Amino acid sequence: MPVLTRLIPSPVAVDIRAGALNDLASVLADERVSHSGRLAVAVSGGSGSRLRERIAPSLPGATWYEVGGGTLDDAIRLAGQMKSGRYDAVVGLGGGKIIDCAKFAAARVGLPLVAVPTNLAHDGLCSPVATLDNDAGRGSYGVPTPIAVVIDLDVIREAPARFVRSGIGDAVSNISAVADWELSQRVNGEKVDGLAAAMARQAGEAVLRHPGGIGGNGFLQVLAEALVLTGIAMSISGDSRPSSGACHEISHAFDLLYPQRAASHGEQVGIGAAFAMHLRGAHEESALIAEVLRRHGLPVLPEEIGFSAQEFVRVVEFAPETRPGRYTILEHLDLTTEQIKDIYADYVKAIGS
Repeated sequence: MPVLTRLIPSPVAVDIRAGALNDLASVLADERVSHSGRLAVAVSGGSGSRLRERIAPSLPGATWYEVGGGTLDDAIRLAGQMKSGRYDAVVGLGGGKIIDCAKFAAARVGLPLVAVPTNLAHDGLCSPVATLDNDAGRGSYGVPTPIAVVIDLDVIREAPARFVRSGIGDAVSNISAVADWELSQRVNGEKVDGLAAAMARQAGEAVLRHPGGIGGNGFLQVLAEALVLTGIAMSISGDSRPSSGACHEISHAFDLLYPQRAASHGEQVGIGAAFAMHLRGAHEESALIAEVLRRHGLPVLPEEIGFSAQEFVRVVEFAPETRPGRYTILEHLDLTTEQIKDIYADYVKAIGS
């Protein structure tokens, strides 16, 4: 009887621990990512630049490139600078913008990407997507999954707490996103990849159920692992379905309707997830998500990030337009303005202020 298997796109090395950055060179050598040490290292002018002084002696064969921002032009410029070199791999060292630029540039010049994030703000650190600002606003570009991910928990702890909180919101929102995916399967027959859904849901549940706080290594380890698993889940499914549903549509609507006032991605998708679970009648789950978000210092009401109830109603009404073709609880219910107002009032009463 034949044994049927499939290949799963995932990093060959995932190193998440305190002090991991100190062993970056040996990890890349041991995993045959770079025996020669010829690396193109993309860094930011902030956290990445500071870490350069610390690890440059251990990477004598590296060429360092400072990236100015997170735009498509920045990524194209970086690729142009790197293409004349003979490198084994590209290392993205910094926040999400730098890693996304490095992802795009590495794909453009045909080199593997090593992601070395300095914060845990979102699940893009291991995803097959580079999100970059362009002339039309912001675009998502398909790229290969990073060949390695190195996350130093000591470095993560040094980053502002708001980045960890944002990552919490993004991870927990998986629970709502997978529920939307399964809803579309029931209603429209959309195929759900069971492995991708399981990985994304369990990643969200692990963060949701963990009793620790943002200052503890145990909690940071679980959060980092959850964000990596979410990225791999997206690679398995071939799109963002495992981690993006009504919660992300609501966040995108905040960004598009109020670009100068939008909060962090994680704050917005956290609110979106709690509200979307309430919309689908999962009131206990919605209340638990809200409780955990509050415990970690995240908002659960739009007023807590500077938006009125009326503005949030507009956001929810507009949200389905941000992802045409994606079916979530918002498309399923197809609510009127008055219905959104009434349900939001019920949500506020249910979770308390």
